[in-house]
Amino acid sequence: MSGEQPSHLQEAARKAQSKADRTGAGKQRAGELQSEADRAAVPKHGL
Repeated sequence: MSGEQPSHLQEAARKAQSKADRTGAGKQRAGELQSEADRAAVPKHGL
């Protein structure tokens, strides 16, 4: 990792995934947030 701070989308996705892992609720939304964060990271970081 380049040491950059995660974007707000990445942070929201991380929190949603953590909650889904703990509670089993919101798994689909967590996946959608993660996909959105991943797409946003492509132009930002050139992944």
